[in-house]
Formats: sequence, structure tokens, C-alpha cells
Amino acid sequence: MVQNIRFLFIILCSVGLKGQSGPDFSILADKAFQKLYQNPDECISYSQSLLISDQNLEHRIVLQNIISQAYAMKGDYVQSVNTYSQKEDSREKENLSYFLQAADDYNLADQYQNLGLYSQSQQIISGLLADHKLLKDDNPRMNVITAKLYQLQALNFSISRKYDDALENLSKSDRYLGFNNQENRILRIENRIFRASFLMKQDKPDEAKYILESTLAMTEKNADYHFLQALTYENLSRYYFLKEDYHTAVELLEKGLSGIENIPYNSLKAKIYESLSKNYFALRNDEKYHEYNKLYTELRTGLDSNTREGIRYIVKLVETNQNNSLEFQKQKQLKRISLISAGFLIIIIGLLACFLILKSSHKDLKKQSEFFEKQKIQELAAQKNTHSISKEIQSVPKATEKDPNKISKEKEDEILQKLEEWEKQQRYLDKSMTLSALSSQMGVNTKYLSEVINSSKGKNFNSYINELRINHIARLLRTDPVYLNYKVSYLAEYSGFSSHSAFATVFKSVTGMSPNVYIQEISKSRTS
Repeated sequence: MVQNIRFLFIILCSVGLKGQSGPDFSILADKAFQKLYQNPDECISYSQSLLISDQNLEHRIVLQNIISQAYAMKGDYVQSVNTYSQKEDSREKENLSYFLQAADDYNLADQYQNLGLYSQSQQIISGLLADHKLLKDDNPRMNVITAKLYQLQALNFSISRKYDDALENLSKSDRYLGFNNQENRILRIENRIFRASFLMKQDKPDEAKYILESTLAMTEKNADYHFLQALTYENLSRYYFLKEDYHTAVELLEKGLSGIENIPYNSLKAKIYESLSKNYFALRNDEKYHEYNKLYTELRTGLDSNTREGIRYIVKLVETNQNNSLEFQKQKQLKRISLISAGFLIIIIGLLACFLILKSSHKDLKKQSEFFEKQKIQELAAQKNTHSISKEIQSVPKATEKDPNKISKEKEDEILQKLEEWEKQQRYLDKSMTLSALSSQMGVNTKYLSEVINSSKGKNFNSYINELRINHIARLLRTDPVYLNYKVSYLAEYSGFSSHSAFATVFKSVTGMSPNVYIQEISKSRTS
């Protein structure tokens, strides 16, 4: 998940506050900021000790933002949202400086991003960056907030694979960063790591490698920044994985892991565990593969559970404070902000409800002969590069009378177009993809999305996404002989299924045969 693949940001209002922040607090806040990259538990303990003795409202918000981000770096999104919400009840918030209002709205966008609600995060940031007062402010502390906004927006763009836009936003972020303190320097290092990651996904591995190697030299000079070092090692390992130099990739990952093994950077650990399992799988080292795959699965399960609970918390927060989501624009666009907040609330409540009611179901079973015929037609369509044939294959020739009271034709066409783009990006391979998650990413009402899938695809969401996954892996087995040598358990994990048994059940319902029989048939046809 991208799912895939979750990056973490810093929400710190660290440098002095207009007319209220003395140099002593700036030094203390900067120290707390640095501790985020050294050990989040120590950061939380240190920041909480400062909260006890400091009654200044703006200072307390700064410290609560730091604590909130420390919990997020641990993967404890429930406590992160809870800490963020503690300052939302203060009536004095309306009198906060423009700087802290902008920072507070950024923190809300960051919370949405942490929970996988990228569309909401992106819309909040777009609203913030449209304010010319923010972009033209020459104050260093405002420049840091602006740089963080562009950095977060770059990561939002990367989720939808808009890598050119993502790189452009990182360049804008760099323009707002100086070298006057550790916060600016660390954000520059983060931008370099993210830039290399995007270049790697644009099939520019050598450019990415150069950036990461020079970044690694920078992080090694600051040995205390364990998070940045581990993140750099993890990204550099991908270069060697792509080059099939799995031994070097493992060596880099082990170095990164050793630096954070006893530090609770759980989201980053999960990513390293996953990368190690993939490399050991490629090396055919079953013992190490199973060891790290187990560690990854256990940690990922806990993080996913915590994410779902975090969504519950943020729903409650939006219910009680929806008029504060974009507070510093409140006086100019109060009506518009209320509508946007209400829209966010409806989407999030729909997402929460779907987490509780969605169950796996497999309908419209496909016979073996029908499946092979469909595969042949798909291959022919790919060779001719004919969009109309591909669309005809995926559609169900079923005449239905539309209820004019449900959804307009224009809205249905819009949703179908977004579904087509989503299929091209192969994001259905993300094992955490659900109807509610997809509706959030598209900014589409869950009920409408479900209705369009049922009417145009002739099946419910689970059957639709499972068939996409099976068609994808079946096509790879037919066209790329390398996949014929993989274990069924790997094929199941690769195609987004949670277990071997679930994959085998759905595979047979779609193709009319088990995965092993299908592989045997394909192997026979290749040798005959």
C-alpha cells in the first residue's frame, strides 16, 4: 500500500513564536525535534516534562504537536490523534497567531495522511497553499511550515503515481528551507530520500543511487539520527533489488535494521522486514524468508488495527470540531469550509461503517473454458492496443434499467473513468484495498461507488477486485515463464490475498481449476 509503503513526516512548530517565544523555548523545542529522529519514546518523555512547567498556550501546542508526531513515528496512530485532539477544545485557539493556525491545519492534513486518507490530506494542503499570505511570508518559521506542506503534498502525489508533480513539490519544499538549524537540515535530508524514491519508481535507478549514497554519507556524520539512516539504507536496498544483487540489498537492510532494532520506529521496521523477506525469497533462503515474513505480518497486522482505530478517533474529532479544520481561512470562507468539513465527515463515517460490514464473498463463478477464452481475447486486445476491446472485455453485457432517483449518468461516467485509471495503475494488488479505502482515495460516495461496480461490472466489490487480481496473476503465468517457478504462497501474497487458502479458493472460482492445475496446464502448453 502503498499501501503501500508508508512514509512519516514531522509536524513541529519549533522556531520562536511572534512576540511570545523566547530563545530558551526555541532551544528546547529544537532539542525535542531532534529527538524525533533519535528515539520517539525519549522525545515523548522529554516533551511531556516541558509541558508540566510551561503554561504558555502556544508553547503547549508546539509540544503537543511534537508528541503527536512521535506517536505517529511509532505507528501508534490512535495516541497520535488523541494527543492532537487534546488542544482542540481550547477556546483560546481562535486567538492564536497565523503561524500556529497554519501549523495546526497542517497537522490535521498529516493525521489524514498517516491514516491513509490521502484525498482529504491533499485537499487541505491545496487550500493552505492557495493562500498568498503563506507563500509570501519571509519569516523563517513560516517558511518551514510551507516547506513541510510541499513535502507532504509530494508524498500525496506519489500515492497516485504522479511522480513528476511529486518531484516538483519537493523542489518547492527545498526552496523554503535554509541551513540555520537542525530542523531545516533534517527536512532537506528527508527530501533527498523521497526524491530518490520517486526517481526509482520513474525507472531512473542510477540517479536515485547517486542521491542515496551521498545522503548516506550525510547521515553517517549525524550517527544519532537513526531514523534517517535506516530510511536511507532501506531505499538504497531497492536499487540493488532491482539489479538482482540480493546479497548487497540484504546487507544494507540489515545495517538499517541494526540502527533501529531497539527503537520503536514500527512503520519503518515493517517496511524493512518486508524488504528482507522479499530478498531472502529471491535468494531461496526459506528459513530467513519465513522469519522476516512472520515479523512483517505480525507488525503489519498491529499497525493496520491501530490505523482503523485511529480513523474512529478522527471521526469523533471531526464530528465535534469540523468548523476548525481550516481555521486560519475561516473568516473568508466559512461557508465553504463547513461544506468541505461536512463532506469529509460523511466520507469518513462511510469508511468506518464499511470496515464493520464488508465481508469476503465470491460470486459469478467462471468456468474453465470461459476463462481461457477471456484470457486469449485480453492478449489479443493488448497486442492491438485497442482500448475499445479492453473495455468490452471488462464490461458485462447486461441491460439494466437505471433508477433516475439514484445516480446521474454523468456521475456514473466519472466514477467509471476513475475506476479505469485505478485498474491501469494495478492498485488492486494492494492487500489492504477495500471499498471504503477506494472511495476515500477517489473522493466518491461509498454507496455510489458500490452501485456503479454492481451495475457496470455485474458483481460486488470483493468479487470485482478478486477477479482483477486473479486475471492479473493468471496473465503473468501465461506470458512470463519466470512466475511458473514461484510457490503458490508467493503468488497469493504478490496478488494481494491475505492467505494461501483464500487465493486458491478464489482462483478456482474464477478459472475453474486450482492454481497448481492451472500452472501444470500452462507448462504443458509451453512444452508442446
